[in-house]
Amino acid sequence: MTALTTVDFVLPPELEAREPAELRGDGRDDVRLLVTKRDDDSIVHAHFRQLPRFLEPGDLLVLNTTATLPSAVWGRFSNLPPGGQAGKPVPHQDAIMLHFSTPLPGGLVVVEPRNTDVREGERFALPGEVTATLLTRYRDSQRLWIARIDVANLREYLMRFGRPIAYSYIDRNFGIDTYQTVYADAPGSAEMPSAGRAFTRGMLVCLRRRGVRLAKLVLHAGVASLETHERPYEEYFEVPLRTANEVRRAKERGNRVIAVGTTVVRALESSTDRAGNVIASRGWTDLVITPERGVRVVDGLLTGFHEPRATHLAMLEAIAGRERVDKAYAAALGGRYLWHEFGDLHLIL
Repeated sequence: MTALTTVDFVLPPELEAREPAELRGDGRDDVRLLVTKRDDDSIVHAHFRQLPRFLEPGDLLVLNTTATLPSAVWGRFSNLPPGGQAGKPVPHQDAIMLHFSTPLPGGLVVVEPRNTDVREGERFALPGEVTATLLTRYRDSQRLWIARIDVANLREYLMRFGRPIAYSYIDRNFGIDTYQTVYADAPGSAEMPSAGRAFTRGMLVCLRRRGVRLAKLVLHAGVASLETHERPYEEYFEVPLRTANEVRRAKERGNRVIAVGTTVVRALESSTDRAGNVIASRGWTDLVITPERGVRVVDGLLTGFHEPRATHLAMLEAIAGRERVDKAYAAALGGRYLWHEFGDLHLIL
């Protein structure tokens, strides 16, 4: 399968944010903001704390209130439980890290073993005398598997024994609170919807004073480490009636609907009929947003910077167009913006 996008570039290692903004500066909102303006094809270099100046009274900002679970668990290739403390590596040469992603019916779960040399039927001993068994590959993925884990409540298990998912560019451990937005209230994501991380309660107050309206939905994000050719997989979402009505009223007023994160775009567009009306919805979505599909309700997007050829770049193309995406990413690279969940932000209007 070919990649969903051909947006490609070289990401220098020094542009990978290795720690949260509050350790680099004076708060989680101390990040830069690159603004792509479609009305005049301009690029503006700003700071996240200047966000309200780019929004108009009556604009609707939609937030994903999912909370991040500590979804990484150490195990080993063995039928014997390793014991040990929560979040601590298993002291065994056959240690392996499992990333727990999307729960499935029947006590099954999508997992990503952080070692691709695994096979069907492989069993892993996990802390707490728990066993996980790989059953079959998930769809056509080379990384993801459907697994069975013998626990009554996976969420409680992860809260006890898990640690936040972190990739190789993160060189130390941070607590789960580091991976939450200030408005998170619905635990369920394997990884943080990082576009909202920079928001503070003070920023939310400033936006309301500006006349910007806020609405909420939930989409529980799975693991993000997909290959360039892999389609995003199913994720659970809820768009409440109140949010659907807020979107309708914003459209009737002629105001913009701006998504905070690609997860919000996916949830809203999954709840939208062909006429562009958002209806209250809940369930699983496998929607893939590409330039060919386009967007029906979202007018703007606040997001982080995505890796070369990442599937989310196809969504950015659908919203802004390929030329603007290329221009924005060239500006971000030239301006030394930071990538990943602790990095800088990109506002498309």
